[in-house]
Amino acid sequence: MSITIVSFDGSDRAAIDQAYRIGAAANDVDLPYLPPFCRRRFDALFHTPMPGTESLWALARLDGVPAGYLQLDLPRLDNTDNASVELTVHPELRRRGVGRALHEYGVRLLREHGRKRVVGMSVRALPDGPARTGAGDAFAAMTGAQAALVEVRRRLAVDTVDRVALRSALAEAHALAEGYRSVTWQGATPPEYLADIAYLDGRLLMDAPMGDVQWEPEQVDAERIRGTERALEARGRRRYHLGVRHEESGRLVAWTLLDVGASADWHAFQQITIVDPAHRGHRLGLLAKIENLHHLLTHEPAVRVIDTFNAASNSYMIAINERLGFRPVDSWNNWQLTL
Repeated sequence: MSITIVSFDGSDRAAIDQAYRIGAAANDVDLPYLPPFCRRRFDALFHTPMPGTESLWALARLDGVPAGYLQLDLPRLDNTDNASVELTVHPELRRRGVGRALHEYGVRLLREHGRKRVVGMSVRALPDGPARTGAGDAFAAMTGAQAALVEVRRRLAVDTVDRVALRSALAEAHALAEGYRSVTWQGATPPEYLADIAYLDGRLLMDAPMGDVQWEPEQVDAERIRGTERALEARGRRRYHLGVRHEESGRLVAWTLLDVGASADWHAFQQITIVDPAHRGHRLGLLAKIENLHHLLTHEPAVRVIDTFNAASNSYMIAINERLGFRPVDSWNNWQLTL
């Protein structure tokens, strides 16, 4: 067997098509419970990247047949020693050395670009959860990577939501949130909220548990928020926001986001939820999540399930999510390899 690996970029439409087909086949086998591999999202990775991110791509062929691809994302605005990785091998061509060859190729690229560590994710089963292969964990361990942070994916089935309990929880939150008011929007952030959203987004990696992952907080400003919004728009993400405004200061002090992708109107992701530390203790996180769930479902009635990821140690956010009805499904390891 002969394995060849070639780097490619957004100008190579044939390589992009081949990589997309590999990703779609792997998604169908490995993650059938998540939305189909989205072509619009994949193409946007090349023509509208996230701000301050350089992506390196490579395609592996096994005896001339497209067999796997590598995506390395290199931050340029901060975390300039770091990278993140996605390595995918076609399900029909696994266990033939393709993954190992892509890994070795990627390590050489990272060293050439002066990176000192790389982070990637793999899924594993929970003790009472549905079966998962564990192949990703085994591969990561084989490379010498260390498990640095465990996250748990929880899912909310919309038809099981206890609406009476949610109304009670919302009333409890409102009772403690005197002096605060909710505001909602879709898509791009209104200009009057942009500075506050940049501040809150920049706090995420300060406040969320990071385990042993060596990833510094990002420097987020209005320009970076706008660049992220353009990238998400290009990917076809329909975004539903709720901010909580502190009436005395006029600032947004809490923010949550739900979004729906282009490939499946039945599925949403609960993305960021964050409360400014100076305004905690008023149930603003609970209030924001419940009201934004209503906001989403009003505009996306086809949504049947919502997935969210939390660090296993993030007891505060887990408690809120489970109160809404989210239940654990599987575990995701963040693996960190020091080069």
